[in-house]
Amino acid sequence: MTSGEGAARAAVEAVWRIEAGRLVAGLARVTGDVGLAEELAQDALVVALEQWPTAGIPPNPAGWLMTTAKNRAIDGARRRATYQRKLEQVGRDTEIATHPGDEVEDALDDDIGDDLLRLIFTACHPALSVESRVALTLRCVGGLSTSEIARGFLIPEKTAGQRISRAKKALTDRGVVFAMPDAAERAARLRSVREVVFLIFNEGYAAQAGDDWMRPALCHEALRLARLLTTLVPDDPEGHGFVALLELQASRLPARTTPAGHPVLLLDQDRRRWDRTLLRRGLEALACAEELASAPGPDGPALGPYAIQAEIAACHARAAHADDTDWRRIAALYVFLRHAWPSPVVELNRAVAVGFAEGPERGLAVVDAIAGTPAMASYPQLPAVRADLLARLGRTTEAREAYEQAAALSGNLREREVYAAKATALSG
Repeated sequence: MTSGEGAARAAVEAVWRIEAGRLVAGLARVTGDVGLAEELAQDALVVALEQWPTAGIPPNPAGWLMTTAKNRAIDGARRRATYQRKLEQVGRDTEIATHPGDEVEDALDDDIGDDLLRLIFTACHPALSVESRVALTLRCVGGLSTSEIARGFLIPEKTAGQRISRAKKALTDRGVVFAMPDAAERAARLRSVREVVFLIFNEGYAAQAGDDWMRPALCHEALRLARLLTTLVPDDPEGHGFVALLELQASRLPARTTPAGHPVLLLDQDRRRWDRTLLRRGLEALACAEELASAPGPDGPALGPYAIQAEIAACHARAAHADDTDWRRIAALYVFLRHAWPSPVVELNRAVAVGFAEGPERGLAVVDAIAGTPAMASYPQLPAVRADLLARLGRTTEAREAYEQAAALSGNLREREVYAAKATALSG
């Protein structure tokens, strides 16, 4: 592959990451079929991979992809219309006044609202399992590959592919309309929608695979969608807590890499580089969630798992320096989160907090308690956390081996570099 071909392929992949959701959503609005829309978008991607290396990158890559996909949608509509005419109007030679496909073209050019939000609610249809809803939306909205979705769920790639294909087939078979559900049904789907948006944010915040440490465009898109969700249910404390969590975590993005692009972990970040606007907005959203949760009523609506995570993020946000972090409060909040949202990943994060609040030996005990969990067998953060705790206990050889294991498990180039560097430092 020449340097020009490599640059073209990189451009295709970058544009796809940013524009896949809008592309699929626009096509789904017209075709009424999420599966068909995703196929048309994929077709446009294939054409770009074939043409851009030789013809060059177009001035407006995103527009080029949309135009290509739109033309394929129009061609398909015209073929279907022609076939239907031949069946119904055999022998009729009256001139057709309108051109087949005009309705498709007009609809694609008509901006009638937030198609991405419609796409997420459509993909989160109750006819699908929760796992299929999340996988389908990550594929269509986030533009993630099947392998990246598999890593995000800690499942085999084949399983992720099956979930996506079955989800698309189920929507088609049931004739699910691409539209926003009514108020009652929206409320029922909110949990799945938030889970999807959160996973999209996480993929942007810490990419599961590839050469990039972060994909900020995914973070900003998830944050935009989270804000839109609060307008649907403005009195829901968990909705504001969800926005607070994403705002507070997104505020760290400028400090998560050096000017040269190398990763910087949380405790090593220059907190002066954190986005002050996002910090302020995040804390305001959290205060709103707390106020709503304390409203009069039978026990009042308790803070949900996203709001609890926002409380944890706020502890970091309020600490001017890493040494000022209130680790005891964070460890206590993780206990609440463990009951609200049981997960070995939550326990791993609690181990970090316990390690700072009560000592590395106590933190290591928490890690060892979940080390045998099947879902954590390929999770690189587990040996990385264990390595840090072992290093602080002076068990250098074990710590080095744990960092090497973390590097071997990671699918992200930048993350592997971080763990490998720590292993090398311990060797010295």
